[in-house]
Amino acid sequence: MIDEPFAASFYRAMAVLVAASPCALAISVPSAVLSGVARAGRGGVLVKGGGPLENLGTLTSIAFDKTGTLTEGKPRLTDVVAVAGATEDQLLAVALAVEEHSDHPLASAVVGGARERLAGRVRPPAVADVKSITGRGIEAQVAGERVLIGKPVLFSELPDVALTAEVSAANDKLVAAGRTTMVVRQGARFLGVIGVMDTPRPVAAQVMAELRALGIERLIMISGDNQQVADAVAKTVGLTEARGDLMPEHKVEAIKKLREEHGKVAMVGDGVNDAPAMANATVGIAMGAAGSDVALETADVALMADDLAQLPFAVGLSRSTSRIIKQNLWVSLGVVAVLIPATIFGLNIGTAVLFHEGSTVIVVINALRLLAYKVKTPGAGGAAAGSAGSPMPSRAASTEP
Repeated sequence: MIDEPFAASFYRAMAVLVAASPCALAISVPSAVLSGVARAGRGGVLVKGGGPLENLGTLTSIAFDKTGTLTEGKPRLTDVVAVAGATEDQLLAVALAVEEHSDHPLASAVVGGARERLAGRVRPPAVADVKSITGRGIEAQVAGERVLIGKPVLFSELPDVALTAEVSAANDKLVAAGRTTMVVRQGARFLGVIGVMDTPRPVAAQVMAELRALGIERLIMISGDNQQVADAVAKTVGLTEARGDLMPEHKVEAIKKLREEHGKVAMVGDGVNDAPAMANATVGIAMGAAGSDVALETADVALMADDLAQLPFAVGLSRSTSRIIKQNLWVSLGVVAVLIPATIFGLNIGTAVLFHEGSTVIVVINALRLLAYKVKTPGAGGAAAGSAGSPMPSRAASTEP
């Protein structure tokens, strides 16, 4: 055993402590997360913390609501079919009077279309005791009679209001044409069927292609609309599957099942009915401008410009953040692994400090690269399509760093 002066042993011990100090290791993750959250904010995406940012980059499945998310959320009235014993004006007047008391996007379409078609010829009747039937429709009292306006399935769930053959035939014809339908009944008789149509967002198909390029394997639409409409929209925008006729609680069950199958899943929505599903998803994503207060409060991520094209940007940024975190951890651990034995065998404390503090600077600078994150547009010769300070990142299939 070699005797060593206390001063030399003390010096060596201090050098080892400096080498083993995990400063770079401790700051490697927070620096990357903060840079990622800051870059997301500059790009118009609000991320509520590091957890959602990291989870977003590990997803392989994303579920979407239809109305207001994959579609414009501005449906228009396209078809009005009055049955025998009722007129189109009568059907529209009752629908207008009741739907004026609802804030659902489909109700707005009915109100706007009915006003345009009636053109002041018919005055809507007085309405009282309006009640929303969650996921199904609306109920009210008009001229002392009970009025029901809602999905065809509503009338199969209530006693003594089953659809007639004429109403069923009219509804089936509209559904086959890709319309979302609402049946109107006043008192003991049906007035007819109303058809509305919402158009997919122009960027939806491109966004789905970009998400697949980023490694998202399953793109699922979960909607309260009938299955035929859901299938038509899914085919148009390029989703892998669609699930229609879902109540809010069924959306929650669908999300839970997806989590069991794939571990992690995101839910993108905008309405009150989407909030429970978003709360049960690994990452809840809300459309910021059009989203309800409940959806925004529940969500982990908000696309503040209501632009679906920001979703690939957010996913790509998250994956770049994860890569930066891994790089930082390897650098910080590698430096510590080299410095500890080096100082034990005689590396002086000055050199240990230089390498130790240098590694801290390196991981911080590496994390700050995320502030310059850019999205590349295919076919643009590799030129960055969105600058680091751009509030609206452009759509892309490949990302940096």
